[in-house]
Amino acid sequence: MGYWWLAGLATALVAAAAAAFALERRFRRRRSTGRLQAARRQFEEDRSLLAAEFFHAAATSGKPRGLRWKACDLAGPPLLARDAGAGVLFGFVAATVSFEAIAGGGMEEVAAVGNLRSATAVFLYRDDQWSTEGRVLFNLEPHEAVKHFQATLQPVAD
Repeated sequence: MGYWWLAGLATALVAAAAAAFALERRFRRRRSTGRLQAARRQFEEDRSLLAAEFFHAAATSGKPRGLRWKACDLAGPPLLARDAGAGVLFGFVAATVSFEAIAGGGMEEVAAVGNLRSATAVFLYRDDQWSTEGRVLFNLEPHEAVKHFQATLQPVAD
């Protein structure tokens, strides 16, 4: 009979917890949006440096065997995807790559060596800094690359 105040207190506590949860979600969303905007801005500011870093890393990888990287042109903004488990943001950028045969590498007689190749260059955003390991995904456009890794990556909405 005298416990009506207990029901009121429980209701108030549940309402306060729900409000706190909603505020936390809103704060996380704003922080995430701010981080994404900063990542996009930084990529564009550092684009030429990142392109050179990518080319150097990819060209010194030894892949594909028997070919030397001649040029790599990056096109468009990065398509972003998040690895929620590792907390890493990936940037996938459309690339056009050209090669030349290495003398004695077994590819000198292949006519297709000089053909331009469509690919996606992979960049990583960790600790508020873009970098690359020179990873390239041949014959995939950025949206196809994200779909290919859908088991581990989540696309980031613009």
